[in-house]
Amino acid sequence: VRMDSTLVRLFDWTKAAGHKAIMRLFARFDMLTNERVQAEAYRWFFGKVSALKRVTLDVDSTVITRHGEQAGAARGYNPNRHGRPSHHPLLAFVADARMVANFWLRPGNAHSANNILQFLESTLHHLGDKIVGLLRADSGFFDETILEALEGKRIPYIVAARLTQPLQRAIYQATGWWALETGLELTELRYQANGWRTKRRLIVVRQSVKRKTTPGKTLSLFADDPDIQGWRYGAFVTTLELPMVEVWRTYRGRADCENRIKELKADFGLDAFNMRDFWATEAALGFAMLAYNLMSLFRQAVLRSRIQHTLSTLHGLVLAIGGSWHQDASQNKLMLSVPRRKRAWFAGLWNNASAPPIIHGSKIG
Repeated sequence: VRMDSTLVRLFDWTKAAGHKAIMRLFARFDMLTNERVQAEAYRWFFGKVSALKRVTLDVDSTVITRHGEQAGAARGYNPNRHGRPSHHPLLAFVADARMVANFWLRPGNAHSANNILQFLESTLHHLGDKIVGLLRADSGFFDETILEALEGKRIPYIVAARLTQPLQRAIYQATGWWALETGLELTELRYQANGWRTKRRLIVVRQSVKRKTTPGKTLSLFADDPDIQGWRYGAFVTTLELPMVEVWRTYRGRADCENRIKELKADFGLDAFNMRDFWATEAALGFAMLAYNLMSLFRQAVLRSRIQHTLSTLHGLVLAIGGSWHQDASQNKLMLSVPRRKRAWFAGLWNNASAPPIIHGSKIG
């Protein structure tokens, strides 16, 4: 950007900052500054998407391996690089709109649910007047404190359950299995874990190991039982009153947030922007999340394509277009080199961009 004279002239800047100036800017951020700036950015962004009324929120964490001595890098759960220092950020996604609602950087030894209540409050503040119609989370968030907080806020949820020994015994004793198809069965329980104040609805799914893709885990307590060995199990606690198969299918939609994390790493530097100072790194990544949201809005509201192009594809399709300024400097016109067959389509993008952005949100909840 520093060397792009066209961009500087287009936005009427005096000059563009170099990367060292930007690094010095990020180095001035601390925890409170990060939260204040990000809160204002998110509320501004979601305020612009006024047509988005109800959202499905997916909460997830990921592991970023670090190579060096960065603040907050610590040894924790790292499935790809065992024993390597890492960061363990927490993310919230607006599922159907394919957008990030919040991002917190955390040390590598932080538990998945660490600071989740504060994170939830921050996320709801970011969304402004949006209504959370459903929250989905994996088993790292299977905790009474979290479930009570969601119930207190009347936020419907589906949270994957940890297959603890008491839960395995309850599943082992379960009856009324209903076969959705060969090798795929479901049942429903009223389950109260240790420390819970009340029973909650639990949907249990088991799939035959003979199926091509069999997610879930075995019941390790009953590994010697031949009737158990051929199945893998998953369980989900929920406040939804939907039929159990719909609860299971609804939760499966959460898998798309893994694609969002992969895209953030591949195209937006989630595992690349890294500085020695912890809060500087979080600040840099916070702006990367904003860039992701702007590009997601561009794809959905401006391009309006069924195909969600990657950033590298968009670069050649609409971002890196050759051009030159008009010879008469007083006209201040930038003439783009667009092939004749694409001109009508390209002009249509400007028309789409001039209208209020319309994003079709979740119909769940």
